[in-house]
Amino acid sequence: MKYFYDTEFLEDGRTINLISIGIVREDGKEYYAVNQDADWGRIALNDWLCENVAPHLPPYKEWKPKAQIRDEVTAFLLADGEPELWADWAAYDHVALCQLFGTMMDLPEGVPMWTHDFRQELERVGGAELPAQESGEHDALADARHLKRCYEHINGGI
Repeated sequence: MKYFYDTEFLEDGRTINLISIGIVREDGKEYYAVNQDADWGRIALNDWLCENVAPHLPPYKEWKPKAQIRDEVTAFLLADGEPELWADWAAYDHVALCQLFGTMMDLPEGVPMWTHDFRQELERVGGAELPAQESGEHDALADARHLKRCYEHINGGI
């Protein structure tokens, strides 16, 4: 089962602090969460995040503790056998995903230690004009939905 995901995060050259994660399975099932344990004081000082990410976040009462997100992501990813992870510009997304569990070595059995990079797939197929994202750029779930759509576009479906 392919899983298309995106994360929004604060990064400072030393750490990647998860803000939100959106995951869309190839069968259309979805998962989304905002990390209430993120460093919101530092995030509030980042103009780009305040202008581009914060407007897409749901009300605070819907945010979840990082441990709950970790458990829910594990259950979501392992519900139907071995997941195949896909992200656009995947390097940072994969680190943000791994850090839900601690280090990459702490990933639960069955969760891949790597993520397929859509940009590499796009290069492999010789490039293509991609569909425009309809809305929600920098909303992790909207970005994951769009990634799935782009993947289907260049591969003629899943």
